[in-house]
Amino acid sequence: MSTPRPSILPILLVNFIGSLGFSIVLPFIVILVLKLGGNELSYGFLGATYSFFQLIGAPILGDWSDKYGRKKILLLSEAGSLAAWVLFLVALYLPVRELSIHAQALKVFANTIPLLLLFIARAVDGLTGGNISVANAYLADVSTKDDRKKNFGKMSASANIGFVVGPALAGILGATALGISLPIIAAILVSLLSLMTIAFRLKDIKPKAITEPIDQGRVNKILGAEPKECFTIASPAKHHFITILKLPYIAYFLVLYFLIYLGFNFFYVAFPVYAVQQLKWNVLQLGIFFALLSGAMVIVQGPVLTSLSSRVRGSTLVIVGNLLLAVSFALFCSSSVVPLYLGLLFFALGNGIMWPSFLALLANASEDRYQGVIQGFASSTGSLASIIGLVSGAFLYKIMGSAIFLVTTAFMVLVAITSYWLIAIEKKTV
Repeated sequence: MSTPRPSILPILLVNFIGSLGFSIVLPFIVILVLKLGGNELSYGFLGATYSFFQLIGAPILGDWSDKYGRKKILLLSEAGSLAAWVLFLVALYLPVRELSIHAQALKVFANTIPLLLLFIARAVDGLTGGNISVANAYLADVSTKDDRKKNFGKMSASANIGFVVGPALAGILGATALGISLPIIAAILVSLLSLMTIAFRLKDIKPKAITEPIDQGRVNKILGAEPKECFTIASPAKHHFITILKLPYIAYFLVLYFLIYLGFNFFYVAFPVYAVQQLKWNVLQLGIFFALLSGAMVIVQGPVLTSLSSRVRGSTLVIVGNLLLAVSFALFCSSSVVPLYLGLLFFALGNGIMWPSFLALLANASEDRYQGVIQGFASSTGSLASIIGLVSGAFLYKIMGSAIFLVTTAFMVLVAITSYWLIAIEKKTV
């Protein structure tokens, strides 16, 4: 008699809660940085801190999840998030005092004690930031080959709901008398709920080797600071990076991957600062904006993309999507509400058709035996571009202000032009 498979409901709940907690931070973190004595450079470095430490922690968490089990690493990851949110709350109530002269080197990143605590919090969260990724690996373990696609569809849906609810919830809570402290308290409670769900509802299972890329259709891939994969795809042999670059089309795809991430991270670091400093938006307005962006992304990546992909070539969707993104970034230069929300719609439509189509073309151009290692190198390329983009984007915004969105527009036009060769590649590989 076969052993019944564990219910996927607890892991769907963990994924939803993880996305919810992750997205609650979006509307208020820039306001918190500015309140604690920081500026656009501090904000950019803070985002890069999370990405940098996650780049270090993800392989370690992945190795541990294979050795010691997904549940234990999920608990560790969520405990790290909980600790980070507690540090955020502590920082909020510390007096804003400048660092001593002995800590002059640290002032490049943070010039006050509570702001430095935020950097420590983001480093801790980055090192242990594998809850969503390890949850995906857990689902792969408990799913059969026949129901895997259906289960990952549910997983994407649970994450997407979290990314719609999170920013809206942060905006509503931040508009109360407690201000931005209430969203932080909510993030702490969300992390506690996730910890209890993992501890008491999630069945521990023996990890299995993952032999193919895991579904990645989630909104967090678009909103920046994406969780890096905390698992490795089993491969019959180790492959050197130079060997992979020599494969047909792969170097070209990795360059496009890098440029796309670089351009997007200019936007991610600049827009929240621009919205708060120049447009004078509050947490509620930022929350509404990001919630609507997430909701529009869900619609575009669902029925809209499904309808278009059956009638339009993937390479065409990539080119058109990048041009739509270029228009959206140009519109973000405006200080009026109508162009900004029009830019939101262009952003959702452009990225919603471009990014999944690009990933599909990359997968089709890769030989089956190299799929895992190529996906890994692509993810690392994106992580490197995120760190460079967040830091350099902060410097550019300090120099250029909202004109940085025109730089991002130029990046998307460049990617659209460079993507022209995808038409020929698609004809040869599909």
